Amino acid sequence: MFDILLQKDKELLIYLNNLGSEQWDSFWLMITNQLNWTPLFLLILFLIFKSFGWKKGLFLFVFILLMITFSDQFTNLIRVTFERLRPNNDTSINHLLRTLITPQSYSFTSGHATSSMTFSVFVYWLLKDRYRYIQLIFIFPMFFAYSRLYLGVHFVTDILTGATIGFLLGTFFYKLQGVFVRKLFTS
Repeated sequence: MFDILLQKDKELLIYLNNLGSEQWDSFWLMITNQLNWTPLFLLILFLIFKSFGWKKGLFLFVFILLMITFSDQFTNLIRVTFERLRPNNDTSINHLLRTLITPQSYSFTSGHATSSMTFSVFVYWLLKDRYRYIQLIFIFPMFFAYSRLYLGVHFVTDILTGATIGFLLGTFFYKLQGVFVRKLFTS
């Protein structure tokens, strides 16, 4: 049963990856680069400071940095535990993929999916009562994670598992920050 799931995972990646074309390659290479999302991060930072003031905003900013660091390291722990080859390094399918980059680290789970979903869920919970369209934040992890399929460096299960872990981490950290905020910022 597990072998069938892994085979279907490979087949789905091959299908999705081969939907790509040269005219879209530069777009998806841009999407996958974290630095290109800096305007979004700055906007969220602005909204946090605008909503909560400097003191609480600075606390939330540091909290988000620690949350993303935890998410990244947790992903690394999972990767070295499972040691699943990336599709671009898997000789059984790499010749069937369009690969534009060739990372060498392990594949399961996707750090892009985990960290972007962690961030987006946290921001959504934090700002949902203050900004009407904050749910648009979820465009970020959808595009960011899909870019990894397009580039042939993650399997679909890497993305789905990473997004699920990210959802759980984002929710957990949102609740955890609430505990700290109540203790630190209520007189």
